[in-house]
Amino acid sequence: MLLSLDIDRIEPLADGAPFGAPGAYERVIATAKGEVDPRDPANSGIALLDMAPRNARGRVEYATDVFILRPRDAARSSGRILYEVNNRGRKMLFGNIADGPQGMNDPRTAADVGNGFPLRRGYILVWSGWDPDAPRANMGLGLSAPVATDDGRPIVQVVRDEFVSGTRAGALEAFRLSYAAASLDQTKARLTLREREADAPREVPAGQWTFVDARSIRLREGDKPRPGWIYEFHYEATNPKVLGLGFAATRDVVSWLRYEPAAIAATGRPVTHALAIGFSQAGRYLRHHISAGFNRDERGRRVFDGIHAHIAGVGRIFFNTPFGQPARTNTQHEDHGFPENEFPFSTATMADPLTGKSGALLRGDDSDPRLIETNTSTEYWQKGASLLHTDPLGTRDVALPDNSRVYMIAGTQHGGRAGATADPGPNVNPRNPHNPMPAVRALLVALEDWVVSGAPPPPSRVPTLADGTLVAPDRTGFPAIPGAAVVRTTNRVAPPGDWVHPAPPAQAYRTLVCRVDADGNEVAGVRLPDIAVPMATYTGWNEYKPPYPAGELADRDGSCLPFAPDAAARQAAGDPRPAIAERYASRADYVARVEAVVSALLAERLLLAEDADRYLERARAESRVPA
Repeated sequence: MLLSLDIDRIEPLADGAPFGAPGAYERVIATAKGEVDPRDPANSGIALLDMAPRNARGRVEYATDVFILRPRDAARSSGRILYEVNNRGRKMLFGNIADGPQGMNDPRTAADVGNGFPLRRGYILVWSGWDPDAPRANMGLGLSAPVATDDGRPIVQVVRDEFVSGTRAGALEAFRLSYAAASLDQTKARLTLREREADAPREVPAGQWTFVDARSIRLREGDKPRPGWIYEFHYEATNPKVLGLGFAATRDVVSWLRYEPAAIAATGRPVTHALAIGFSQAGRYLRHHISAGFNRDERGRRVFDGIHAHIAGVGRIFFNTPFGQPARTNTQHEDHGFPENEFPFSTATMADPLTGKSGALLRGDDSDPRLIETNTSTEYWQKGASLLHTDPLGTRDVALPDNSRVYMIAGTQHGGRAGATADPGPNVNPRNPHNPMPAVRALLVALEDWVVSGAPPPPSRVPTLADGTLVAPDRTGFPAIPGAAVVRTTNRVAPPGDWVHPAPPAQAYRTLVCRVDADGNEVAGVRLPDIAVPMATYTGWNEYKPPYPAGELADRDGSCLPFAPDAAARQAAGDPRPAIAERYASRADYVARVEAVVSALLAERLLLAEDADRYLERARAESRVPA
């Protein structure tokens, strides 16, 4: 339960500039303090809780950072919380659904909040910390959680860390360990190296690496990590924190804001509904939050009425376990073998022939929220997203319960957003700049309507086995585009095994992807104008190029393969796809086609009017189509 929410300061946002009808907003910076009773069944699933230090009441304490943006005039607030689960301590909301700058952890100006979309909705925006190891610099959000001990003695366990330089974390000079090493004796640790995930690791001799301190190691002087290669480090780790308190902290903070009369000091007015949204890791956190029973507070009340998980695939997080590493994310090349994907995947109740388990992601009681899951094409290739709507072996479509929806946003990549570029980075193909956020915005509004008024959102929009649009990754029908790398395999999703000493799984689930048309664009899902009236082929996959391990799936990048401008250029390149000038008779023809797509999406509530206007404005200014 939450004991207090102590407000440090309240200050204006954007110098008091108005954001539509809700008017001006203000920032509320606070710290929440709470405690959990290990004897309460609501907390029984928190790993290591029984080994945590207790206060005089026999409870385990925590504290968490809280950041709130609320309308300055409470009468103009919608009264609805939109809680964004932070991603590794970072606020992602404005850089995603508001088309704003990335990495905006401390929004102060109008520019910081992009187009202001969530503010113009009148939401009370709330963030709080859940990860004890999330960086707190620049208003990052963290949780203060105790270290578990064995009757006061340090807990020591052999663990595995993995490091890849030049991909997710940029070029690495040293390797930062997830936990403190219990000893700096190199004979008690082992560093290995391999180029590809499927390769056998080979030992890096002790003379070629060294401890910097208890939390980091580096290669010998003058050596740098090979770009894209996988370094694994086994060592004796100590001092595990009670990570699962993060679930309880989120539950307790939101429940207190919803139900405690004193919370008006933080929210500005009573709260009527609570929604949650999470991007990538944060979406996986929300799926885990539901399945682990934390959407019911200690008094039995529902916490979130509605949840929108974006780009989570079928994942959870490697979190509520001794020596968990929640920053990990399993893809074909990296972090393979760390636990993330665990049955049940879908909200539909079914049996798992690989583990013998049965069940559903939702709990089937009154704690269940209304759930919308949106995924890009990448999650079908890297994150097993087809298992959200098929049986575990991919042999049949399954019907989802009435309180959940799943959507694939065709031709988009993980992390797609406004302003993304086609720069290839370490990949063969240019990256995919197609922005999925217009659909995400529309579906967040649909979730709000569903929760507040009961109006159901659009039906799920995904590729299916029944209509032949959900296929094996080597049966998509992708065209032969000269010079393009083409991926024909997905990341393997398997039951979790020993994460410290992983072995290739004996069995795996069957993951499927969307069939494509003659251009290579996906034929199902939510097809925004960039796919329905295309200028390029957009995919959710890409491949690394040397000096990175060639042929491996590029982390979570997609591809953009532009059409030739005219027939002559197409023929010279040997491109089978019609050129832009061959597709569209004139600018007016192109605009008319975009308008037809936009009108249909509006009618289906898969696009908002403001985004429809943006698409039409962009189409009228499209210089690649002859006037």
